[in-house]
Amino acid sequence: MDIILKKDVENLGLEFDTVSVKPGYARNFLLPQGIALLATPKNKAALEATLEARKEEEAKLIAAANAVVDQLKKTSITIPAKVGSGDKLFGSINNADLSAALAKAGVSVDKKYIKIPGNTIKRTGKVTANVRLHRNVEYNFEFDIVSDAPVEAPKPAAPKAKVVEETPTEEA
Repeated sequence: MDIILKKDVENLGLEFDTVSVKPGYARNFLLPQGIALLATPKNKAALEATLEARKEEEAKLIAAANAVVDQLKKTSITIPAKVGSGDKLFGSINNADLSAALAKAGVSVDKKYIKIPGNTIKRTGKVTANVRLHRNVEYNFEFDIVSDAPVEAPKPAAPKAKVVEETPTEEA
């Protein structure tokens, strides 16, 4: 079932997007909550008219989104995480963790604009997340997940001390 979103919906789309959802989700949640409209020809025409009227505002939004993408291109993120055996993480890394790491680096991106394949990361390594700031502006941001355990340098072998066993003596 095709619908037109009236608000941003996390993991679905942004305002004024036309998306396809399951009929039950549309009938039971999106339409009664006022979050979406059915994508009828009349509503599609109204959407086009609205987008035409908002062209200047859209241009400003696209410019702002492109500015954030330029910041993302200059930013390198490494997220430390607790690691168990091999490269498996204790817990997982999600879009909120990436959003917080970006905020520390000085780039403000809301977590609802970040889409991580599989929604969570459970292993260390290089990962790509899709950052969709506007319906026309997307960027694939690469970042690293590393172990937060300090790297231990091999310790030099200490000379072994000789242990001399004393025999007990009897005192009279």
